[in-house]
Amino acid sequence: MTADTLFALANNLVLPAWLLLVFAPGWKWTQQLVHAGWIPLLLGGAYAGLLLMGPGAPEGGGFSTLTGVMRLFGSPTAALAGWIHYLVFDLFVGAWEVRDARRREISHLWVVPCLLFTFLLGPLGLLLYLAVRTFQTGVTTLEE
Repeated sequence: MTADTLFALANNLVLPAWLLLVFAPGWKWTQQLVHAGWIPLLLGGAYAGLLLMGPGAPEGGGFSTLTGVMRLFGSPTAALAGWIHYLVFDLFVGAWEVRDARRREISHLWVVPCLLFTFLLGPLGLLLYLAVRTFQTGVTTLEE
């Protein structure tokens, strides 16, 4: 299977999960596929497989400089692994936002824009959700 095919599969796998979070956050299949972690587990398995079969770090590649990080993503396999990394973590954060909002009785209508931002811009969506949560509940920390 090519990196392009795996890229398309990963994107096509994660999109329905986001749609479930937006349109059916309490549905039993959303609970099973997204909150219980089946889709993140599948993507995590693909990520692990890419790391195992990847070409290894190219010369000069590493995490200590921006140039080193750019070199790490110089192969299609490494770039795909990086993309799946983002897909998994953004989905995890979006699912957490939905669960946290339900636990705090925040209307889902407030959460939907946060989910869209989390899907498209990761950390900005989390920041927006935390602002909404503070505005709606007065909670200002992640620990409560």
